[in-house]
Amino acid sequence: MPTPDISVIIGAYNAMPYLTETLTSVVGQSIGRDRLEVIAVNDGSTDGTGKELERFAELYPGLFQVFHQENSGGPSAPRNAGLDQARGRYVFFLDADDYLGEEALERMFQMAEANGTDVVLGKMVGVNGRGAPASMFARNQPRTDVFNSRVYWALNPLKLIRRELVERHQLRFPVGYKVCEDQLFTALAYLRADGISVVADYECLFIVKRDDGQNITVTTRGAEQRIRTLGMMVDLVEENVPAGPDRDTLMNRHLTIDLYHALIHLAGESDRQVQESGFHELRELLTRSYPGSLRERVNAITRLRCELILRGHLDELVAMERLGLGIRSAGKHPDILVESGRAYARLPHFRDGVLDIPDHVYDVTRDLSVRHRLDSVTLEDSRLTLTGHAFLQHVLAVPYSTELVLRERNSGVEYRVPAEAVATPAPDDIAGSGQQAAPPGGFTVTVDLASVADGGRLRKGLWDVLLALDAAGVCKEFRIGHQRLPAVSTKPEVHVVAGADGIFAAALYYTQPYGNLTVDVGENKHRVPRRLLKTEVTWMPADELHVRGDWTLAAFPASALGVRLENQDGESVEFLGSGVPTATGFAVSIPVAGLAHGTWRMAVRLAVSGRDTRAWSIEVPATTPLPPVHRDLMRYVKPEAHDGQLALRVDRLRLRGALRRRLAAVARRSAKRLSGDHNR
Repeated sequence: MPTPDISVIIGAYNAMPYLTETLTSVVGQSIGRDRLEVIAVNDGSTDGTGKELERFAELYPGLFQVFHQENSGGPSAPRNAGLDQARGRYVFFLDADDYLGEEALERMFQMAEANGTDVVLGKMVGVNGRGAPASMFARNQPRTDVFNSRVYWALNPLKLIRRELVERHQLRFPVGYKVCEDQLFTALAYLRADGISVVADYECLFIVKRDDGQNITVTTRGAEQRIRTLGMMVDLVEENVPAGPDRDTLMNRHLTIDLYHALIHLAGESDRQVQESGFHELRELLTRSYPGSLRERVNAITRLRCELILRGHLDELVAMERLGLGIRSAGKHPDILVESGRAYARLPHFRDGVLDIPDHVYDVTRDLSVRHRLDSVTLEDSRLTLTGHAFLQHVLAVPYSTELVLRERNSGVEYRVPAEAVATPAPDDIAGSGQQAAPPGGFTVTVDLASVADGGRLRKGLWDVLLALDAAGVCKEFRIGHQRLPAVSTKPEVHVVAGADGIFAAALYYTQPYGNLTVDVGENKHRVPRRLLKTEVTWMPADELHVRGDWTLAAFPASALGVRLENQDGESVEFLGSGVPTATGFAVSIPVAGLAHGTWRMAVRLAVSGRDTRAWSIEVPATTPLPPVHRDLMRYVKPEAHDGQLALRVDRLRLRGALRRRLAAVARRSAKRLSGDHNR
């Protein structure tokens, strides 16, 4: 029997009617049923869960293995039972009330195989109002780890995991827990993994909030298990990660999320003795495992919780958590005080003169989120103009000032230009202001690329565009462009612009994968086109050849546009300043009188006569059909293709041949006239 690529493990307890959609999503996976096995463990269900599993096993023989066992009281035992039976190269744990996107397993499998990683997270989506982890799914991550990404903030086991990793380290789920039991398994898998991948560009897993409210995390009450799990995870981190920034990174997650959940349930306890016992455990935990470096790392509300616990203020902590539930349910946020270049959250007991908690506990300067949006981006001649708005979330009633920063990516050289403050329009969801009034921080700024560098143009390089925001002394610098109006085009635009010392190329583009605005000066990544897309060639009066061409160049100085003709002997003639821009390119008229005999290849030139530091020669392809030969009394000019490039062949008229052609033309006209008379 061939080894399946993936073993899908489903532990099921009273999962109807959700189970049907779960199983349907598995058998419909694009990777193909021949590459899967499904191991379903019925954990003593009392509804139709067992029968539904057997029904699918009959419909898809050879795909399902169904096991029935007495109820174990939690998810760990059925998952472990499934692991004991699994044969696949990878395992994927799927809860019986969730379901997969059609391509989920195929995409995660391909990500693991392409990058040699042991764990793959697929993007999760909450259904029916259920929250889902989001911060780790901002972009695809082919290969990362728990210290350089946000993956550790998703400690559920609903992931693709290489089975060899599981068996080599004998990973199993701890029994005796109803909630948080998956954290130990998943954390160890993360820490032992040879690389972690993230699939963020496809909705892989849909996690469902049940209408009957029977999700196990909802039905399991009490703080005891949550406090016990928190202690277990703190011990695991301390045993596996040396003290320092990496350990603080993981501990930050446990104090921010797990301590919060434990305190919510602790505040809801009606038994005072249970409250005091749990509070004592938390105080002991923080006394030994809450170093100064971690205090600086966690956010203000977590810092305040820990401060109240360490000071022994149980009643104040319970009151704060109960108050916080009401505030959060109303969607409110604490006011922010900006003072002497620092920002403080007005959380409970801030400067109350009773508990005497120091200000640094409430300091949120580092954590303030910048909300910004780019509304327009234009480059006209050499002047780059941006409009938009930027402000600190929840910091509204303070004066704002903004500077545009152009910073060369490799050297760090930068130039700053003050922005003008303008009013912003109505509230907008794109900026995420969360306010009923128009957000502050509207700006418009224009920078001349030809003179911003101390009177000269920007030198060759990739110039990242940033904003420097000052809100009453609280300063933030950040890249812009990834939040923008839909009307702002993200297609790279290459411009040729003129400065005092000549013309130069400047391209506006948005980085991948982050989508931030950058100016490419000097064709580092985006080149001026070396060949036209198409041309139209016609004769005009006064012996002029009219050439209209299209290209991908966004803009250029009309004074720099011209045409260069070069013959087989290397001699050249230039007609600078002879062209005019059109909607998609340009048009030039070339006087051919006076051209010496020979074949003259044609190219469009971008240069500034007498002071150019750079010139571009752009091939003009020969089009079909080409215009006819142009003749005068002594010579002819014939447009033709020369190695695919438009050329003009100039030569003297052969009098005998010209006379013969003239007589032949007269004869044809006479014959036609006589034929007409005969027909009449």
